Amino acid sequence: MARKPANVPSSRSAKGQGIKGRDSQTTSVLAYPQREAHRASAEVSFDNQSLLVPLFGQFDANLVQVENRLGVFISARGDRVHIEGPEDSVARARDVLKAMYDRLALGQDLDAGAIESLIAMSNEPTLEGIISGTIDTPPIMIRTRRKTIVPRSAMQATYMHSLSRDDIIFALGPAGTGKTYLAVAQAVAQLMTGSVQRLILSRPAVEAGEKLGFLPGDMKDKVDPYLRPLYDALYDCMPPEQVERRLASGEIEIAPIAFMRGRTLADAFVILDEAQNTTREQMKMFLTRFGQNSRMVICGDPRQVDIPGGDRMSGLADAVEKLEGVEGFGTIRFTAADVVRHPIVGRIVEAYEGTGEQA
Repeated sequence: MARKPANVPSSRSAKGQGIKGRDSQTTSVLAYPQREAHRASAEVSFDNQSLLVPLFGQFDANLVQVENRLGVFISARGDRVHIEGPEDSVARARDVLKAMYDRLALGQDLDAGAIESLIAMSNEPTLEGIISGTIDTPPIMIRTRRKTIVPRSAMQATYMHSLSRDDIIFALGPAGTGKTYLAVAQAVAQLMTGSVQRLILSRPAVEAGEKLGFLPGDMKDKVDPYLRPLYDALYDCMPPEQVERRLASGEIEIAPIAFMRGRTLADAFVILDEAQNTTREQMKMFLTRFGQNSRMVICGDPRQVDIPGGDRMSGLADAVEKLEGVEGFGTIRFTAADVVRHPIVGRIVEAYEGTGEQA
């Protein structure tokens, strides 16, 4: 039967009798859209009916999310979904539903965060190509042992292209945009296929505005707290037992940037995280470690410099200024609009950027 939304935009008409909503409580006919100018309707059908339950969500929660965010009315009957609302919103809702279905068809998870990202991406004219691919262009994705990762924003799609193409990539932008996570996923994918022999993850051991004092233990115990975000991304892309085995064998190495001096990093995928906290000398040293059959990704947020001297001393800004546009280098700039964590994180970043403060 046709679905009647419980949580609806304020533009829906208040006329008529009450109806039974998704939450089994009586709601007014605010559930029905107003018949106003420039309204449109569209219908989408789905071939695989076994995917309809996860597509709609428990108590149609996924469809409610699309309705509330885009201001449309969605009703489902069998394998067909009817969408009604403002013309632009109907088109976006149709593309989002198709993208949600495609994710499920590829065996990927579909949660509220993924749906929110697809809704944000629906402003981009390339959404369908990003998720589904075309005859000439396959969909953009990174396959690891634990999951298949697709871009959650148009800039992430550009970044993933760069990760598979450029020798050295600068990934700049605020927290939550996927800079480090996607780089680690690409590195794991290449390690699994044998296109590189080693995965090297590094970051400067710099305290973020607070003094931690003496840390007990050996050298690994002392530096591991600074490198924890890299471990988290790694365990999300590989089974824990494989991570431990490859760490023990040296195929995966996680170390502070100071340990890179004097080395040549050949046949390796090398990632430098929190690069805004390197000095100019450290950045030059790190970049010149590049070896044959290697790829290097330098991730950082130029607005979050924690080293003495601030922006003036950051090796990341200096390197981008010198090397952007040089053959073999790629530069990707993320903004608050590309944040793929909870939507409120994007609003936090925008608020801090608006005041010129660090996020």
